[in-house]
Amino acid sequence: MPITPLQISHYTLTSALGKGVDENLQALRSATSGLQPCSLQEVEFETWIGRVEGVEDEPLPEHLQAFDCRNNRLAWMAVVEDGFRSTVQSAIERIGSERIGLFIGTSTSGIASTESAYQHRDIETGSLTPEYSPHHSHNIFSTCWFLREALALKGPALTISTACSSSAKVFAAAHRYISSGLCDAAVVGGVDSLCLTTLYGFNSLGLISPQPCRPWGVERDGINIGEAAGFVLLEPVNGSEHQGLFLGYGESSDAYHMSTPHPDGEGAAMAMRQAIERAGLSSDRIDYINLHGTATPSNDAAEDKAVWRLFNDSVACSSTKGWTGHTLGAAGITEAVFSLLSLKHGFLPGTMQTEKIDPALHTSVLLESRSTALHYVLSNSFGFGGSNCSLLFGSRN
Repeated sequence: MPITPLQISHYTLTSALGKGVDENLQALRSATSGLQPCSLQEVEFETWIGRVEGVEDEPLPEHLQAFDCRNNRLAWMAVVEDGFRSTVQSAIERIGSERIGLFIGTSTSGIASTESAYQHRDIETGSLTPEYSPHHSHNIFSTCWFLREALALKGPALTISTACSSSAKVFAAAHRYISSGLCDAAVVGGVDSLCLTTLYGFNSLGLISPQPCRPWGVERDGINIGEAAGFVLLEPVNGSEHQGLFLGYGESSDAYHMSTPHPDGEGAAMAMRQAIERAGLSSDRIDYINLHGTATPSNDAAEDKAVWRLFNDSVACSSTKGWTGHTLGAAGITEAVFSLLSLKHGFLPGTMQTEKIDPALHTSVLLESRSTALHYVLSNSFGFGGSNCSLLFGSRN
């Protein structure tokens, strides 16, 4: 059954492409990648990363210093861009802080602060550094708590941590809360930041590429890890100026394997089908799919089968991870914003870094960007354990 659409009142994004929507859009239009050779000194293997410049030099406001960690600094960098804080403040003045929910996705939270605390612990006693506060940093609710204070919100607040679908699933959660009358608007988004745990963890699984990732490529051999933070203000459609419509969502959990997707893309197909049905559309109305497209052999093959099952080769697709790297828990919000930018500006981003599509894959994946009018866009985010989410956005018209 179709759901009631919500409007995208405002959004912001900070990634390896730059701070704010304009810098990200310019990089997408100019085919300028944010990937760079790994510059983290502790990493002893070759790879490329999507690093946000200046996180280390971005202090938090004095009243929020207790939350200081890389993840919360990155969240702060994003939330102060694009006039997002002032837009939320205006919403508070209209409907009250108690009626605005906060739904944040992350997989790493402030784990880098824990890594640092152990690296600098007292050798004799084993005591961690005195300034380390896991409650304010590593705690999975840390960034949600931090943003609640930073934005002066008092409504429902929760963190979703479902690996790489985390900040896509926040859209679905927010829609349910608004539809149930538990809040009248919601800030949704996510943030994940670079840390050794994810880099070494994915490397131990054999999933890290030593070169720029090549989604759907014949020679693809793994991911590049990136970091990003982005936020969207969702509200019921009220006739005011807005940046697009949130029309549908699909969620599934195929639970096929802890780290490998179902080889036939069963859960991915289910999530896309649900999103289309909740929007009251048919599959032939979709103009573009922003693929999860991680550039691992198994993920791209499974997603390809899922897309083919619903669309054959009738819809244009691409992966934008060649620009930003895989931002893990922030992938959902990063690519949701890219989808909204595609709708607003009428362009399809290509699949950067990839030179030749794997002939074993059959969907219509674009290598080069192109301009075209768009009306409906799907954004896919699929996490470890088969935690899948697909979001459907529409233009303002």
